[in-house]
Amino acid sequence: MTRRRRATVCDRLGPGRPIAGDSSWGVSAVPSLFVIRGNDQGTRFELEESLFRIGRDSASSIQVHDTEVSRQHAELRRSDEDFAISDLNSSNGTFVNGRRTQRHLLSSGDQIQVGRTLMLYTGPADASEEDLTKTISITSVEPAEEQSHIIHSVKHEESSEIFGGEAEFPQNPWLARARSNLQVMYRTALAVSHTLDIDQLLHRIMELIFEWVEADRGCIMLVDPQSKALQPKVRRTREGVRSDEKISISKTILDYVTERNEGVLTSDAREDERWNPTGSIVKMGVREAICVPLRGRYDVVGAIYIDTHSSPQEIIRKGGTTKFTEDHLKLMIAIAHQAALAVEDTRYYSAMVQAERLAAVGQTVATLSHHIKNILQGIRGGSYLIEMGLADHDETVIDKGWNIVEKNQKKISDMVMDMLTFSKEREPELTQANINDVVGEVVELMQVRCGELEIDLQWRPADDMPDMVFDPDGLHRAVLNVVTNAVEAIGETEQPGKIDVQSKYLTEKTLVQIVVIDDGPGIPTDQLAQLFSPFASSKKSRGTGLGLPVSQKILNEHGGRITVASAPGRGSRFTLEVPVTLPKSTSQTTAHADTEP
Repeated sequence: MTRRRRATVCDRLGPGRPIAGDSSWGVSAVPSLFVIRGNDQGTRFELEESLFRIGRDSASSIQVHDTEVSRQHAELRRSDEDFAISDLNSSNGTFVNGRRTQRHLLSSGDQIQVGRTLMLYTGPADASEEDLTKTISITSVEPAEEQSHIIHSVKHEESSEIFGGEAEFPQNPWLARARSNLQVMYRTALAVSHTLDIDQLLHRIMELIFEWVEADRGCIMLVDPQSKALQPKVRRTREGVRSDEKISISKTILDYVTERNEGVLTSDAREDERWNPTGSIVKMGVREAICVPLRGRYDVVGAIYIDTHSSPQEIIRKGGTTKFTEDHLKLMIAIAHQAALAVEDTRYYSAMVQAERLAAVGQTVATLSHHIKNILQGIRGGSYLIEMGLADHDETVIDKGWNIVEKNQKKISDMVMDMLTFSKEREPELTQANINDVVGEVVELMQVRCGELEIDLQWRPADDMPDMVFDPDGLHRAVLNVVTNAVEAIGETEQPGKIDVQSKYLTEKTLVQIVVIDDGPGIPTDQLAQLFSPFASSKKSRGTGLGLPVSQKILNEHGGRITVASAPGRGSRFTLEVPVTLPKSTSQTTAHADTEP
């Protein structure tokens, strides 16, 4: 299934189109490159043409903002269904899956590195993929011979207890160890799946390691995306061990672990004098350590280091048995892999969120710039008329210019208020008032404008409307935006029109409705779904696209909602619903009256 591409402000002309913040992780119908590390992290380039140039130059089909990338670094050329990448004699080379290459036929999942930028290649979807709905079906009626019965069930939070039960399993050392390791991995998987905060994740991983491994000290280091150096992120010491003692880790061992992607078990005791009574081991004891790489799907993102110290007395008592074994090393490698996957997922998710934010900011800036430009042009035109009227001492021209300036000042004020209302989380300022009074003020405010456009604005308040507790200012703005929307919709037709504003008190539903009906041009069906999306305005240069989203937000803050029914050529009907909250004195009086015989 081809997923529809979402255009954002990061789109640009050209065959290699970057799409910031596209969260499609599956294989798309179009091959693509997704930047998973570097300055362009979170950007996806769709490969719709047959030839692309990757480089730092702005003329490149795929421009990479990386100083270690050559101006014309590499070339992507379609070969049958997939692409082949060729290095263009770049200064720092082109790498595929960690190996330098001159030419490589790409497969879906390959990692391409140019400079400090790492990209993931995703091939096209397989059009011949089997339709499993033909061979797998979900049915509510089973044949008698295939009917099944639930014989046992386990809740998600109870599943870890399965691995800890003793009665269900024979007392076999190998099986007990396997069961213990299975429980470790299960709890690790749960830990890494419950947070998107990397620091919190690493602290939890270290806590679990100290539960399962007899370590004295430990730390987790992550590779800095810019410097590529390992930086300590979490440190832990077992109770009773000096917490201020410095942990010294051999750079040779760290390089070995991260470059070879292998975990190591080390000891500071020499093999030739390990159990020699006169050797240093008996005098000083032994420090053992385990260091494993945090290897994810695409790269090594860090390392975990733990160590422990055995005193001479412990060594003699245990007959030379070490605390860390090969089983501990294997377990640590498995834990590190789970942690690395979580770190990668968190980083990629953060990159996606950042890309979405940048796209949203870009879209907002572009949209507002357009509206502000139009408003400024109106102010400039009004100012020109004022200057001309002052020069000619013509008050009529001055009045005309001032009216233009005043209208555009109101546009700026309305836009700023809408932006503040939409962007700020707020609680309604509740007070006792009557909705009829609030809506009546809106109607009175719009009468002059409707008169200019030959629009018949009617107001029919409910006679039984009680005083309620709500935010009068907020609701005033919500109704004003809807009525203004109706006025401007009819104004576009340049024909006389009619707007009917009603209020209804639905006692059985404890609900108040404010209904705004217009006989304007109506709203196309394909635009109804986007009607309450920010900046999705159908008024061209005359609207900011924030009015209806602001009204919806205010109604949501009151626990209400706003609905619309419309069709082209048949006008529109907006209904604002607000739950009724009566003042305490009124509620108590009503309750008392209900209990009287």
